[in-house]
Amino acid sequence: MKDFTITPTRRSFLKGGAMAVGAGALSASPLSKAWAAFPERNISILIPTGEGGGADRDARMFATVWRKYLNNANFEYSYYPGAAGQVGYEFYAAKSEPDCYNLLFGNLGPEIIMQAMQKPKATLGKDFIYFCQTTDETMCIFVGKNSKITSIQQLVDEAKKRVVTVATSRLPHPASIGVLALGEATGAKFQLVPFGGGNPSAMAAITGEVDCCTLPITNAIQLDKEVLILTLFSKQNVFGEMADNAPPVNDVFGTKIPELSSSRGFAIHVKAMETYPDRFQIIEESVKKAALDPEYADLVEKAGMPRSFVRYGGREETVAFAQDMLALAEKYGSLLAPKKK
Repeated sequence: MKDFTITPTRRSFLKGGAMAVGAGALSASPLSKAWAAFPERNISILIPTGEGGGADRDARMFATVWRKYLNNANFEYSYYPGAAGQVGYEFYAAKSEPDCYNLLFGNLGPEIIMQAMQKPKATLGKDFIYFCQTTDETMCIFVGKNSKITSIQQLVDEAKKRVVTVATSRLPHPASIGVLALGEATGAKFQLVPFGGGNPSAMAAITGEVDCCTLPITNAIQLDKEVLILTLFSKQNVFGEMADNAPPVNDVFGTKIPELSSSRGFAIHVKAMETYPDRFQIIEESVKKAALDPEYADLVEKAGMPRSFVRYGGREETVAFAQDMLALAEKYGSLLAPKKK
């Protein structure tokens, strides 16, 4: 199979995936009882962040619906946090069996940026491929309810007088890029402080340990009255009062910061696609059915998130998202590099 690099073109990436499945189909045995029985054991989902975080919550929520379309499968989870996701991806590629029984569920935004910046041994397009997204959400900046800052303009004005500390779940993250791009565009001085996850990052802002926090908007919406959302890195605020009627950042400052969002979704070994095309077809088709099932949107809403976060994307859409995020990492990633003294 063609050896893709970290920056394949979208066309070659999709073509390569199709070639892999096609090649496997030629060598695979005819469809048999195994087709109908798959999966015959638990599906393992590796999460490259900590247990109890947003990815863990979303993976379990999705699996609740997915099992209906996957032979009533059961799922087991493992967690490999560290190095902004690099530990989990490298374990998945090197130690996890490529048999379609092992999947990775990740936060595509920050983890794609990590791949571009840190160059892990697990290579996108060669070792694994994202084949679907289940949700998509924009990034935001918020403060604790007791903060004296009540608008993004005030925050930027303050950051022109002194260094303003900003909690973030990890440095390679679309939200982090947004804050640094805002500082570059306005002359504001921001210092990112990574806390290793969304919950501790948000709590740092609520308790006043830092001045503010930047995360996917889900975190802020779920905290409700504990925080005040100052701005969104999107074209418009479609959440209204749920997001405190916060203005898009470009509307306030006339900047041209790109929309910054993150999608959660699944990845699989390229070798698994190639070797077991029948199994992968079942996975791909059943994932789509689950993502489009209203029950999944109901669960998302019950978890305190807008139903609009549910946004299924197949292989083509997910590869396109990856390509766009790689471009952002190339453009803004240098802002995350340690400053030379």
